[in-house]
Amino acid sequence: MTDVIVVGGGPVGLLLACELKLGGADPLVLEAATGEERRTRSLGLRSLNARTVQSLALRDLVEPVAGEQWAMLDELAARREPAGADLVAMMVELLREGLIRGHFGGLPLLGEAGDAEYLMLKQDRLEAVLAERAAGMGVRIWQGCAVRDVAQEESAAVATLADGRTVRAAYLVGCDGGRSLVRKRSGFAFEGTPATMTGRTAVAELASAEAVTSSLRHPGGLVNLSLVPGEIATIEFDGGPDDRDAPMTAEELEDSLRRVTGHDVVVKRLETGIRYSDNTRHAGTYRKGRVLLAGDAAHVHSPIGGQGLNLGLQDAVNLGWKLALVARGLAPEALLDTYTAERHPVAARVLRNTRAQVALMRPGAQVEALREVLAEVIELPDAKRHFTGMADGTEVDYAPGSAHPLVGRFAPRLKTLPELLRDGRGLVLALSGTPVDGAPGDGGHGGGGHGDGGLDAAVAGHLDRVRVAHADLSAVPGDGAAEVLLVRPDGYVAWAGGRDGVAAALTTWFGPPRA
Repeated sequence: MTDVIVVGGGPVGLLLACELKLGGADPLVLEAATGEERRTRSLGLRSLNARTVQSLALRDLVEPVAGEQWAMLDELAARREPAGADLVAMMVELLREGLIRGHFGGLPLLGEAGDAEYLMLKQDRLEAVLAERAAGMGVRIWQGCAVRDVAQEESAAVATLADGRTVRAAYLVGCDGGRSLVRKRSGFAFEGTPATMTGRTAVAELASAEAVTSSLRHPGGLVNLSLVPGEIATIEFDGGPDDRDAPMTAEELEDSLRRVTGHDVVVKRLETGIRYSDNTRHAGTYRKGRVLLAGDAAHVHSPIGGQGLNLGLQDAVNLGWKLALVARGLAPEALLDTYTAERHPVAARVLRNTRAQVALMRPGAQVEALREVLAEVIELPDAKRHFTGMADGTEVDYAPGSAHPLVGRFAPRLKTLPELLRDGRGLVLALSGTPVDGAPGDGGHGGGGHGDGGLDAAVAGHLDRVRVAHADLSAVPGDGAAEVLLVRPDGYVAWAGGRDGVAAALTTWFGPPRA
C-alpha cells in the first residue's frame, strides 16, 4: 500500500511524482518501458513554453534542463554539415536572445529581446533530468513494469501488473498517454474528432541530401528537416494513418516524401520511425473516485504548435500539491474537484487552437490567402499578445471574473518567489510595502525575518503547509485592493483579501489547521 500510484514514467508522470513527494506523499511510478526503449522513441525536439519554464523555476529545475538544451545544441552543431550548422547557430542565437515565443500554425511568434522564457530539447533528455530529480527525492520508479488492469475498492485504487502482482494505493493517476489503459479501464468518456492527417517522423538517410528542403507549403502537405541530423518529418492531410503501430519502412517514408513534394525522392535507409495524427479527444472529467488522469491520458490533439507536453506538465503541477494534501489526510477530497474545474477549460482551449492550426497547415490557395491575412493580424500589438499568450501558456486564468485581478493568475514575478515556493509549501504574502529581500528565514518567514503578529496568528495552524513573507506590489495593477495574497505551491494566486479572511482562505485551499 502506498499513497499514490502514478502509471506512466514519462515527463508528466515523473514531474507529478516529484510534486507528490515534495508535498509529503509517497508515490510509486509504474513505467511499462525501459529507459532504452523510451530513448529510441524520443524523436524530434520538444519545446517548453514560458509558463512551463516559470513552473520549473519554482523547483530549481531550469538550470539542469537548460544545461541539457545547450549541450544538445552543441552536439547537433558539431554533427551538421556547414549549412545545417548555420541553422543550429541561428536557433541558438534566437534562444540566447530570448526572442522565441513559439508559433501558430507555422506563423512565428517572436518577442522582444530578453522577453521570452523558452527551452527546447529532446524528450529523453527532459525525462533524464526529471528522473534524476525524482530518484534524488526518494521516489520509487519501477521500469519495465506494465499495468494490465485498474480497479477501485472502497478505500483503495488497485493496479494489476502484467506478472499478476497487485499494488494498492489511496489514489492512482493515469499518466500513460493517449491510448491510456487507466482511462479505458476506469470508464472515462473520451469524446472528440477523428484524425484528418498523417504525420510521420523518422531517422533516415536520403540518396541525395539536397532532394528535400523544409517547407510548410508543399503541394501535398509539409516536410520538416529537424535540427537533429537525419530526422525527417512529413504531414499529409489524408484522413489519418491506417495502422499506427506497424513498423515504418523506407518505402513508406519515400512514398510520403514523393507525394508531399512532387519530387523523385529516394530513401536509402530507415533506422526508426513513428506515426501520429490530429485525432483530438478530451476526457469529460479528470477524476472518477480514486482514479485521476493527467497529460495525454486526459487529452490528445495534433502536435502542431508544440503545446501537448506543456499542457501535461501543467496538469502535473496543478494536481501534485492538491493530491499530496488529500492523500496525507490534511485536506478534504473536495480539493481534488478543483483539478478538473481548473485544467479542463485550459485543455479545451488548447484543443480548439490546435484544430485551428491544422486547418492553417492544409495546402491550397484559399488557406494560403488566410495565412497571409493572419500573418498581418498577428503583428498587431493586441493580437500578438493574444496569440503569444496562447502559445506560451501565460494567458491561463483559473478564476475568470474574480473580484481581484490577481486571483487565478500566476503570481507577480518577485525576485525571490521561486525560493519561497521551492519547498512545496504555499505562501501567505503580506502586501505591507516591505519588499521580499532575503532568503526564507526561521519559523517559516521570508523577507529578512519581518514579523506580523496578527497574520502570524492566523497562519499558525498551517505553517506545515504555508510560509509567510512580505512584499511591495505597488507596481502591480490591482494589488491595492488587498492586504494579503495566498499563493499556491504551483505559483498561482488562490485568494486575495484582508487579514481577517486569511484563516478561512487557508482552510479552503490547504485544509483545516492543526490544533
